[in-house]
Amino acid sequence: MSESLSEPFFTPAGDLLVPSQQARGPWNPNSMHGRLLAGLLAHTIERRHGDPDFHFARMTIDLFRLPPLAPLGVEVRLVREGNRIKVAEGLITSDGVEVARGNVVMLRRAEQPEGEVWSPPNWDVPAPDDLRLPQGWGSGGAPMWETRPITAGGFLRGSGQVGGVEQKRAWIRESRVLIEGAPLTPFVRAAVAADYTNPFANSGSRGLNFVNADVTLYLHRLPQTAWIGFEVTSHQSEDGVAVGDCTLYDERGAIGKSLVCGVANQRAPGAWRGGRGPAVPP
Repeated sequence: MSESLSEPFFTPAGDLLVPSQQARGPWNPNSMHGRLLAGLLAHTIERRHGDPDFHFARMTIDLFRLPPLAPLGVEVRLVREGNRIKVAEGLITSDGVEVARGNVVMLRRAEQPEGEVWSPPNWDVPAPDDLRLPQGWGSGGAPMWETRPITAGGFLRGSGQVGGVEQKRAWIRESRVLIEGAPLTPFVRAAVAADYTNPFANSGSRGLNFVNADVTLYLHRLPQTAWIGFEVTSHQSEDGVAVGDCTLYDERGAIGKSLVCGVANQRAPGAWRGGRGPAVPP
């Protein structure tokens, strides 16, 4: 589905960004989807402080307040501008109340060093176009994103829950632009997708019962394709606190990792609306 044919998540209105109904989050009908805050931070920092000589190597966003489904403001500033590193930070507010804060590390591109270093093998999975039926999540018009599961039986259930106890793998592709008039760049595409790590890594036989308090995205290169692959590489939890991570891919190979921490947020069975993704803790 073409991103240009779908309603954007946000429309600019002066210094604010006004959400559409498609930005609604999963945990509260009056809240916003947490993954979109990561995208807004990435978009604003890239637009104001991006440099073609520097690579976006890390983004961390702390999701410490439930964002209402209301206009948002995004403020960013450069806190370090060195020869080999730049660091920018930003905060996201709603009606003057801070709902999220994060930072981005940019590293200068350089000649790749000689020699060999051990790294795990790339996954060997079918390409998205070789998988039969994309499954869109969300309701009304275009889904929030398109999904092509790779692990049979552990991704979508009849109730729409994320579940299963085996290692999960899937391709996902955005079906909407983040901000009206601003096509998704590779960095913003990865930032919006990264929050998917929580429902993918931290869900199990009873669905998703952890809400993530942050997202950290590491990229050794930017994605070159619209499809981004997720492979759960770890989930550990105890006393209601979880840490999950995924290795991320494009159709060429690995591009980096996404990590989240989460806190127990028990819901009635089936309450998590598949395709609307994780939000932030109240």
